[in-house]
Amino acid sequence: MSEIAGFSSIPNSPIGREMKTLFGPCSAESEVQLLSTAREIAREFPNNIFRAGIWKPRTRPGSFEGAGKIALSWMQIVRNETGMDVITEVATPEHIEAVLKAGF
Repeated sequence: MSEIAGFSSIPNSPIGREMKTLFGPCSAESEVQLLSTAREIAREFPNNIFRAGIWKPRTRPGSFEGAGKIALSWMQIVRNETGMDVITEVATPEHIEAVLKAGF
């Protein structure tokens, strides 16, 4: 078995050879935060997937709910600059539409 960032892959398994790991902050808070985090991840763990929460549903009203739609452009910059695939969670049809428009 081979070790990749603490995970084992199974020899001769297509899943093991294609395994990618998701890295990134729980919440997308700023462009600077996303880009600096993504650059470090890309340097240490290239060819993986960058994930950041753009919309963060909360049970307590008034707490931070993510940067929202503006963060989609930050994720595009991450993808273009690092070459990593990018993903985020969606919770509404509007989120799905916005992510698709952003080219995810």
